[in-house]
Parts: sequence; C-alpha cells; structure tokens
Amino acid sequence: MMQDNTAASPAQKKRRRITVDPITRLEGHGKIDIFLDDKGEVERALFQVPELRGFEVFSVGRPAEDMPQITSRICGVCPTAHHMASTKALDDLYKVTPPPTALLLRELIYNMFMLEDHALHVYILGGPDFIVGPDAPAAKRNVVGVIEKAGLEVGKRVISMRRRLRECIAMLGGKVVHPVFGLPGGVARGLASDDLAHFREVAREGLDFARFTLQILRDIVLANDDYVALITGDTYTHRTYYMGMVDDHNRVNFYDGNIRVVDPSGDVYARFPAQNYLDYVAEHVEPWSYVKFCYLKPVGWNGFTEGAESGIYSVAPLARLNAAQAMATEEAQKACDEYFATLGQPVHHTLANHWARVIEMLQAAERIVELVHDPAITGSEIRTLPTAIPTSGIGAVEAPRGTLFHHYETDEKGVLTKANLIVATQNNSARMAMSVEKAAKDLIHNGEVSDGLLNRIEMAFRAYDPCHACATHALPGQMPLIVRLRGIDGAVLQEYSR
Repeated sequence: MMQDNTAASPAQKKRRRITVDPITRLEGHGKIDIFLDDKGEVERALFQVPELRGFEVFSVGRPAEDMPQITSRICGVCPTAHHMASTKALDDLYKVTPPPTALLLRELIYNMFMLEDHALHVYILGGPDFIVGPDAPAAKRNVVGVIEKAGLEVGKRVISMRRRLRECIAMLGGKVVHPVFGLPGGVARGLASDDLAHFREVAREGLDFARFTLQILRDIVLANDDYVALITGDTYTHRTYYMGMVDDHNRVNFYDGNIRVVDPSGDVYARFPAQNYLDYVAEHVEPWSYVKFCYLKPVGWNGFTEGAESGIYSVAPLARLNAAQAMATEEAQKACDEYFATLGQPVHHTLANHWARVIEMLQAAERIVELVHDPAITGSEIRTLPTAIPTSGIGAVEAPRGTLFHHYETDEKGVLTKANLIVATQNNSARMAMSVEKAAKDLIHNGEVSDGLLNRIEMAFRAYDPCHACATHALPGQMPLIVRLRGIDGAVLQEYSR
C-alpha cells in the first residue's frame, strides 16, 4: 500500500512522504518510508522493521537442550537453519563431537532444506520480478503469475519437488517446520536402510530440478538484455565486504567450516572459527528500526557507506560465492565459472543474488546425491553422549539468507543465563538499507512514482531474501510503544508512549 501525504500544510508539501507498507514477498514485516524534497527528489529512504523478536530474553532460564526446538519457532520458513545452528551450539557447549553418521545425516537434512528453501525464493518470492516482470501488475507478481508465464507444468514441478524434499526432511527430522532431530553430540534418529531407495530417488529428482531451474534462469533472465542491464546497473550495486562459510579448501559449505571474509577487492580480510565471531561482528543501532545493523568490528562503524573504509558487509548467496574460492561440487563450479565470467569477481551487483542462489541450489542437490550414496549414511552409531560441564557454546551455519550464529551461556546445570543470536538478515541489514535508499534515489525523480517503480525499490531488499521474523532483538525485553489518537482530519490529538 502506498500512502502519500501531499494534501495538508505547505510545510508537508515541501517534504512529501511516500510509504510502502507493508512491503511484500519476504518473511516477516517491514515498511519503506521515502522522504522527498520540494523538487520531488529523494532526500532519504528508510527501510524500517517494526516487529520485535524476544527470543534471547525468554530463553534465559530454559535448559539449553530445549533451544533447538525453541529457536525453530522464530520463523516458519527458516526453522531448520535455527535448529541446526542451535544443535551445533550445544555440541560446543558440551564439548562433544558427533559420530560420522550423525554428521552425514545433519548435512543431508540441511542440504535438502537449502534446496527447497532456495526454490521457494526463486519461484515464489524473488522470481516473479523476473519471470513475470518488474513492472507487471501487482496481482501478477506472484506464484500465480509465474505459473501463467512459465506454464502449469512448471508450477506443478516446483510444488511437487518442494513437497518431496519436505517429506524427506520430516522422515528424518520428525517435523518439517519444527524439527525434533538435533541433539548435543548427534541426532535423534538414523536413516533406515529400507528408506534409502526413496531418498536416492528424491535426490536424483532434486538434481534434475536444480539443473532445470538453472536453465530457466538462462532462458528467461540471462537471455533478456533488459534484465541483464538491470542486474549489472549501478542502481543495485554496492562495493562492500563479503562473509561466508567455507570448508578446509575454502569451498562453499552450508553446514560447517570457518567463516571467511573478503574485502571489496576480493582480497582475504579474515578467516576465523565461528567461536571467534565476537572479535569480528558488532552491532549498530538506529532509532528508526528494531533491526540492529551489523558491521566488522575491526573496521568500525562509519555510517551507511561502502568501500574498504566502511565496516559494512554482506552475507547470503552472492556473498558466499565472493567469500569462497570455489564451489564444492562439479556442476555448481561450472555454473559459478559462467557467473563470474559474466559479472566479474567479486560480484557487487545485489540482484545477482538470484543467480548465485540458483548455483547454490545446484551444489545442494549434488551434495544430497553424494550423501545418500555414502555407505556410512545408514550407520547405527548416531550419538556421542556428552559428559562435560557446560559453560559456553557457539554454533554457526549458512542459512539460505546468510551466516547465522547462535551463542549460549549456561550455569553448571546447563540452564541458560544468556543467549545471543546474530541472524543472516542482521548481517545484511546495513547493506539492505543502503540498497533501498540508493534505488529510491536513482529511480524517483520529480516526485513521480508508480506501482512498478515502487516494486523496483522493493527488489533492492528482496534479492537478499530477508527474514525479519528472525532479525530483531529484544532489549530490555519489551517493545517501546507509541499510541497516537488522531481526529477525523488526521491531526494528532494525543500521544502516549512507553
């Protein structure tokens, strides 16, 4: 919904305000406030998140073992990411190493989650902007429009593939949305030999689906010169630092590894284990959003600016490909080579996240095939019981939206005394705010706006696949509240605040 307050006092006319509320096709809630000067040019555009998450506060006093179930309730789209980061934090808390089979099963369920979650964004959340078109009517910029444009069979295939992957996740994890799978030192259940044929069939279908999605990207997006120009244009470009998880060979890894950061030139800035995240990640607060803005602590906060002197960094698919030296699977590497050959390296174009996301779908699918053909995947040893006295534990994974940290501190009985969650959307929050403001300033002139133009501004944040349900902290534990009573003419009569 767009609101325009041009009709009022002369002072208001000099500084017109355009509000996009709610913003669409993302997880969570948010709005964009755009302020124009008296010439109709954008003075400021604020990407605001008005919702509040209090999980760090009400987790205190809970047994640490409950956290994989508690934190999966943060978001119905990213539950597996929180569940797995939390489970890994428990491994670290109790200083226990899971058996090889348990690690394979965790990685299997996690790559299945990555594949189906990326498919959700490609076809339903972000994809309509390209498959249907950024200026198409709002009623068409959705999965229904995608099916009309790409064909009913494509829609059926997308729905069927996500359903089959989610069924496999439920078979292993007990549930899809709220898994009951990860335990400190292992997993709750193994993969039965009788189910292996089914998992291998779904793995084969998943790989075919990822290849099919890459071909759709080539046919609809990359073959369209206007779309390529949109992706590579300056409107959606920022030169920042990039963060992602890598394995021992600096290849992209979603489940485990070290955190690698490269600077705007692509040179390595840092490489560290997740347990050292507080040495590198800090948070900045602005009064107009409940989301905190992460930045690189050694570089410092220097405002919403880009370049090597700014501590702002990015996570998510584009950042992961920039931060790594290679993909971990053969077909994904070939697709990545094409990506960098076309866009340069590192890639700074925000909308290229969509292309990088499809490449990651290919890696996830290939890795699933590898895992279900590993003889150890049906092993019976699936847990190492913890014996250490807990104190502090940190776990990290690459959520579809980027690097996710869980940090717990407990008493000697394992009851939480402190919890800190740094989620992907927080890591991206500063760059997203910059992206929205830059798009607004580049696209709005003379006060002229349209639905399609506002959608192009929304595309600036949508490429990150943000999850605002996950992204906000609660400190000191209650939401600041302002209640305004307005008269029939819209004037504020009274205001109450907490």
